[in-house]
Amino acid sequence: MASPANARSPLQRLSTFKNTPTAAATPTPSAAATPFPRSPSPSHLDTFSSDSIFSAFLSPDFNPTQFSSAALSSGSAASRIEKLQEGLRLLDTQLRHEVLSRHHELLNQLSSVKAAESSLSSLRSSLSSLQSSVRRARAELSDPHRLIAVQTRQLSNLHSTSLLLQHAIRALRLIQKLKNLVETQPDSSKWDLSKAAQLHFEILTLYNEHHLSGIDAVDTELKWVTEIGSKIRDEGMKVLEKGLESLNQPEVGLGLQVFYNMGELRGTVDGLVSKYKQIGVKSVSNALDMKAISGGGYGSGGPGGVQRHGTPQIGGGAKAREALWQRVSGCMDQLHSILLAVWHLQRVLSKKRDPFTHVLLLDEVMEEGDPTLTDRVWDALMKSFASQMKSVFTASSFVKEIFTVGYPKLVTTVENLLERISRDTDVKGVPPAVTLEGKEQMVAAIEIFQTAFLALCLGRLSDLVNSVFPMSSRGNIPSKEHISRITSRIQEEVEAVQQDARLTLLLLREINKVLMLLSERVEYQISTGPEARQITGPATQAQMKNFTLCTHLQEIHARLTSMLSGMPPVAADLLSPALGTIYGVAVDSVTSLFQSMLDRLESSILQIHQQNFVTDSSTTTNGSPYMEDLQKNITHFRTEFLSRLLGQAGPARSETICTRLVKSMAARVLTFFIRHASLVRPLSESGKLRMARDMAELELVVAQNLFPVEQLGPPYRALRAFRPVLFLETSQLAASPLLHDLPASVVLHHLYSRGPDDLRSPMQRNGLTPLQYSLWMDSQGEDQIWRGVKATLDDYAAKVRARGDKEFSPVYPLMMKIGSGLEINGS
Repeated sequence: MASPANARSPLQRLSTFKNTPTAAATPTPSAAATPFPRSPSPSHLDTFSSDSIFSAFLSPDFNPTQFSSAALSSGSAASRIEKLQEGLRLLDTQLRHEVLSRHHELLNQLSSVKAAESSLSSLRSSLSSLQSSVRRARAELSDPHRLIAVQTRQLSNLHSTSLLLQHAIRALRLIQKLKNLVETQPDSSKWDLSKAAQLHFEILTLYNEHHLSGIDAVDTELKWVTEIGSKIRDEGMKVLEKGLESLNQPEVGLGLQVFYNMGELRGTVDGLVSKYKQIGVKSVSNALDMKAISGGGYGSGGPGGVQRHGTPQIGGGAKAREALWQRVSGCMDQLHSILLAVWHLQRVLSKKRDPFTHVLLLDEVMEEGDPTLTDRVWDALMKSFASQMKSVFTASSFVKEIFTVGYPKLVTTVENLLERISRDTDVKGVPPAVTLEGKEQMVAAIEIFQTAFLALCLGRLSDLVNSVFPMSSRGNIPSKEHISRITSRIQEEVEAVQQDARLTLLLLREINKVLMLLSERVEYQISTGPEARQITGPATQAQMKNFTLCTHLQEIHARLTSMLSGMPPVAADLLSPALGTIYGVAVDSVTSLFQSMLDRLESSILQIHQQNFVTDSSTTTNGSPYMEDLQKNITHFRTEFLSRLLGQAGPARSETICTRLVKSMAARVLTFFIRHASLVRPLSESGKLRMARDMAELELVVAQNLFPVEQLGPPYRALRAFRPVLFLETSQLAASPLLHDLPASVVLHHLYSRGPDDLRSPMQRNGLTPLQYSLWMDSQGEDQIWRGVKATLDDYAAKVRARGDKEFSPVYPLMMKIGSGLEINGS
């Protein structure tokens, strides 16, 4: 039967027999009485799938338990059992029919099984024969193989023994060479250390690589080799250290070659670097150890000793301070020696090559990307240095005070060390011992004292300013000695650090803060109000106070400016904000007074427009009234105010804050006078003479009471040029060089006095007073003033054309020419 049929129930297999012929086609009468025929046909077998009871057995998920339970619960279990038995009989009959119908096929299958059993029997006989042959072959081959294996092992042992003997003999020969080398020179310092080290290294390498241990002849000699190796190391280290101490390159090279030949170069160099690190760290620690300082002969428990918290007892401060600086100086020398030795070691390593392999020794101790030897040592020293500095700053008030007050000395000591290292390691083609970052690292280690030092300087100067200008009192005016004390103290602070440019700049930042505080206090002291601005009577108490404050600030500004003259420009840049503030406060203290004086002088000049410059003044011997008023005011201002600011010896010629103010006022007086003199109209020939005389008197009074006129520059040149211009013919003006010294607006306004009446000036055209027009001119440039003049010229030209006149006044083309020059320059 096919295998799929085995997995199916008997009822399911019945469907496969539908086409199989039956043995009895016609049922008997007795069979017809049963539910199924005795010899079922395929049509009867089909009823299994349609029967309500038997169809359940065809289901692939049939459950006997469920079927039984349903039969019992139905109440007809007996009838159902009978029906099932009948079905079993029917199936049995069908199976018999199948066997009979397939009888020949079953017989054929049986004969095939018998043939297979016969073949297997002969195969068993052949396998047994084969196994017997294999056993005989194994017995014949095992003995020769065993013999060959034994002889091969024997040959290998002989070969190993031969090699071991060769290496042992070579080791003994090398040992003998080493003995001959060292025993001929009883003094180890005269040995050929390089060759001895090479032999020692070859012996040990041979001994370890070829496993010569256990050979008595070799082991006995090896003890001596080990002892000699220790001596070679000792002598090599002596040579190396001596060379590093004296900076002798050949000796250092020999020492390094010894350890390279011994195969211990990297370890030796690392050991030396570690040794120098430890020496440097210990030196830094000892230099700042107050207990060590106190134990240096100053007593630890008696008078002058250093107490546990680092503060010397009474009477011992000076000695302890001196001892501390000595130890710091010694520490710097030690660090210099250490770093120079390491740099020298690094330098020789970077130059020396092994004479046989030509390997650079530096490549044996450093890999690419590793820090240099000097960097490794310097980093370790700086970590210790920074840690010690931080420790003494917080733990020892005595050391903190010494290094804070004496920070300039401390930073000088540090920078001297860095300078010495840079100078001594400045070799072309060789990196320096300390990089720029390394130098900054050491300077940063003492920044904690730098901050304290700058704060101390700021505090000292601020206290001095507060004592001179107390906030509680506004009426007290400091004396000149007080101000001199402040500037002298500032100069002393700067001189104390001037050897260090970096520290000087840092100090100047703090001084800038002090000067700002000073400016603030002085500004608080300045008097304001009517008393400070009055100019009709003698100087008031408030004005005297402001004069004093102004001169004090002027003194400070002058002395500090002089101090900065010998410094780099960056120093002046640092103090520039404070000096600018001082200058501004000094100016502010007298600005209101100067403005009042200038207003009064301008008011006097404005009276020029009330004078008659047309009638003949030859019969008049007195000067112009406005000029007399101007002279009287200038003389009064000089006597009562300017003399106290400039001194009694006449107008000061040195450039100070006050002289700049007076110079500015004098220049404004000349400029204002020339402007309004050019606006005078009409102006006759006699009027020109009178105006020339007024100008001469103005020049004299300004020179005697305000400022040397020849030092006023353009305003004075304009005044000197305007006088001859008055007397030039209009036709001569265009070619006159005097016009170059006069503003174009002055020339244009003066030409109105030479023009016809219908050529009105901008002041007349707009109905402005001289004061209003002057204020407008102050706020405008020359090109804007020309636009106003151009408008009047256009009006005049329109009038001339309207009248039908064919010619213009001679001043018209001249004014247009001057104005066109302004337009060109303006564009």
